[in-house]
Amino acid sequence: MQLPSFNLLAQAILSGIFIGALYGLIGLGLGLTWGLLRQINLSHFGLVFLGGYLSYQMAGAWHVDPLLALVLVPPLFFLIGVGMQWVLSRFAITPFNSLLVTFGITVVIEAGIQGIWTADYRKLESPYSAMKFMVGSLYVPIPELLTLVLALGISFGVWAGMRYTDLGKALRAMAEDGPIAAAFGIDSRLLSLVLAGGCAALAGVAGVCLALTFTLTPSQIFAWVGVVFAAVMLGGLGSALGPLVAGVIIGVSEAVTMAVASPSWAPIVSFSLLILMLLFRPGAAR
Repeated sequence: MQLPSFNLLAQAILSGIFIGALYGLIGLGLGLTWGLLRQINLSHFGLVFLGGYLSYQMAGAWHVDPLLALVLVPPLFFLIGVGMQWVLSRFAITPFNSLLVTFGITVVIEAGIQGIWTADYRKLESPYSAMKFMVGSLYVPIPELLTLVLALGISFGVWAGMRYTDLGKALRAMAEDGPIAAAFGIDSRLLSLVLAGGCAALAGVAGVCLALTFTLTPSQIFAWVGVVFAAVMLGGLGSALGPLVAGVIIGVSEAVTMAVASPSWAPIVSFSLLILMLLFRPGAAR
């Protein structure tokens, strides 16, 4: 095995940070839903890809700037998230059943995407795709940098909101002890709707970032499940900053593995970290 050059290794680490930021951005909404609502929402991945395809449609057919899609898609997804949460709460779905129900919703979303856009590969073509600049000998692509900036800004914004605002304190109280929180006047049902809508809006933002960087195909929805689950569980359920930190660690580890060894070894990294975490912190998945 031949070690890569310093420049190649540095570029791999930078690429790992960028992809790790996307892992963290996707995992943020999933982790909040899982940690605060006690729902394992697999439909989050379907919403991410739906957001990606909508931004592709806006840019390709409607000539909407992808950055404008970041403003248009999240409010729509907020309403979708509220509607999904209303249905789940209406039928008192348990955490395990939420896994099955939202898996079914993901399959429906995948079928809908395939019915509208077919199973062919789609690539969002935008003026930002070829934009990059150099820092020393390293290339910094604009779409990946935008993803990193959004992931950092949103993660820290959610962290601050959860820590310092009345809404965030109410959400944490609801997750800690719902009946006691209700006794103090906290409307758990309304908060659940708001949180679910916010997490769906985050999926929309992540979808636009995904489309800016990657080629889209419906079959890829489930390919992201394992690595994002690893980032969420390593970062901590309900954590705002944890998925981002864990995502960057996983992304850098995968990128370095691909540079030093082989791309086929990269998936082993995230799943090995996940298995080790489950072995040594078995209570983290509860």
